[in-house]
Order: sequence, then C-alpha cells, then structure tokens
Amino acid sequence: MKTEFGKYGEVLEKVQRKLHEASNTIDKVSVRRRAIDRKLRGVEILPEMEAGAILNLPGGNGLDEDDSADADSPEH
Repeated sequence: MKTEFGKYGEVLEKVQRKLHEASNTIDKVSVRRRAIDRKLRGVEILPEMEAGAILNLPGGNGLDEDDSADADSPEH
C-alpha cells in the first residue's frame, strides 16, 4: 500500500506540473492577444471591392474565379 501511495503522489505531482505549464502558456497567449488587440485598434475594415481595388486584385474583390464558390461555403 505504501508503494502504491508513493506512485500516486509522483503521478499527482506530474499532473500538477503539467497543469501549471498549461496555465503559464494560457497566460502568455493572453498577453499576445492583448498586444494584437492594441495593434488592431488602428486598423480599419475596408469593403471587399475597395480592398481588392487597392491591392490590384482581379475582379477587385481578391477572389479568383475558383475561390468564389468557396467563399459562400460556411467554412469561410
């Protein structure tokens, strides 16, 4: 019983380390997200036709003919 309890303690410590590591990673992602949010505050949204014209894209909307069918799919 004592041996099994020792093994249980080791596994529990390993789980605690992994949870702490995951928590730290989430914290780092949150910091990056806030930095991106700050940068995006100054970005304007352009209508597709205007953006396509600015970028000299065919059709002015940035979509190739092959892509236009995909643009209506729920995945995009």
